[in-house]
Amino acid sequence: MRKRRQTEVFSLSFLDCICCGFGAVILFYMIISAQSGVERIRRNEDLTSQVRMLEEQVLEGTKNLVVLRNTLAKTTSETASAASRATRLIEQLKKERDQGSIYDDTTLARRAHIEKLKADIRALEESTRRLEAASREAGPPGDAVKIAKRGADRRYITGLRMHGKRVLVLIDSSASMLDDDVVNVIRLRNMSDETRRAAAKWRRGVKTVGWLAGQVPAASKFQVYRFDTKPAPLLADTAGQWLNGGDPATIDRVLEAMDALVPQDGTSLVNAFAAIRQLSPAPDQVVLITDGLPTQGATPPAIRRYVDAGGRMRLFDEAVKALPPRTPIDVVLLPMRGDNPAAHAFWRLARNTGGSYLMPSKDWP
Repeated sequence: MRKRRQTEVFSLSFLDCICCGFGAVILFYMIISAQSGVERIRRNEDLTSQVRMLEEQVLEGTKNLVVLRNTLAKTTSETASAASRATRLIEQLKKERDQGSIYDDTTLARRAHIEKLKADIRALEESTRRLEAASREAGPPGDAVKIAKRGADRRYITGLRMHGKRVLVLIDSSASMLDDDVVNVIRLRNMSDETRRAAAKWRRGVKTVGWLAGQVPAASKFQVYRFDTKPAPLLADTAGQWLNGGDPATIDRVLEAMDALVPQDGTSLVNAFAAIRQLSPAPDQVVLITDGLPTQGATPPAIRRYVDAGGRMRLFDEAVKALPPRTPIDVVLLPMRGDNPAAHAFWRLARNTGGSYLMPSKDWP
């Protein structure tokens, strides 16, 4: 009998199966490990990009914080400056209110005085009219010729006589001569030259110069200077010279130049009075035609700003100090509305220098 073959449990085939299974397990582990590594790298890259983005946001936030700090510092500085300006404005307002109360206290007395002066002027004018109507005596020939040529035969005003041998007329040609009201002055000064020449108040000034030129005695000399911030003769080629009062052609040239003049700029009274020293020999009568206190001194201010009543009075006092001694000043005032100190200041100037002071009605001359 054949011997039966023994069966080996751990045969070569079994070992092959075991090795294959183990290899499959290792391969599966390696595949899983590789996939987890890729996922880890991807996650690390995502986290790295988020970190960079956060760093950029932090950097941008830091820059914005610096800008905000600078803005806060600037705002704090501007707030302190605004508070300081507000304090100064409050103090200035209080000062102006105090000045206003002082002027209010004297306004009634001054108004009463002005009304009395006006009543006296009206009485004198009426008396003069009666005397002229009763008199048959004609005026000087030179006066009659000059007045007839201009159609200005209105010599009824009293207190202002062209009696000097050398008469200087100073006419204010600043922008304020356009109107009695400051608001209208601001409106008119931005209009055309023709509109400014036709302004009612300025035409009164032009007619006043014409009336005065007609009253200069034929044997006397005269000169007409206009002034705003600086003085200048109406006839540019006659600076420092005296004109013949008996020459109708010269008077016509002066009045034509007056008609062509355009009011502008501010008012410097000290420079106007400087024109008195430009004439040789010096005038023995000065007629000042103006409308209020000056707004500038000898030189324009570096920064344009509002000049209050106290500042204008100081400028007026400086101008009066610059006057040559023993020079009578006749004042014809065409007042600005609200410029109350001007009337008293110019009245005092005329009185102290031995001149006359007139505040004519709106229909004169």
